[in-house]
Amino acid sequence: MLDFAAMQRTLSANSPTANSPTAKLSSASQAPSTTPPIPSAGSSLNVLAMVAEFEADLIRARTREGMAVAKAKGRLRGKQPNLSKKQEAHLVSVHRAGTHTTVELAELLAVAHSTVYRAIKRAGDAA
Repeated sequence: MLDFAAMQRTLSANSPTANSPTAKLSSASQAPSTTPPIPSAGSSLNVLAMVAEFEADLIRARTREGMAVAKAKGRLRGKQPNLSKKQEAHLVSVHRAGTHTTVELAELLAVAHSTVYRAIKRAGDAA
């Protein structure tokens, strides 16, 4: 198989004007392009983008429809609380008694301190 790039380098290195700066510029500007220009590349990308956007819209619509069906059946409940109602009531009563700090309560119940603060705030709002 012929390597045209290697032949061009060999021929240009052996020519008497190969060391001149203008020879390097002219050989660089005459190098063949490896990819032909595609005039319709922009429009085909637009079509692909439209198809992708349409598919995303279909997925969103199906998701909303599925969530509506699950909610109607009573199966859409969201994230479950870390503490039961009984645990939360005990946490609030211990906090109001002042026997433990919020950090200690979080360690005792194996929850984050933000969960303790949230439970205290909910109990304060309800009281």
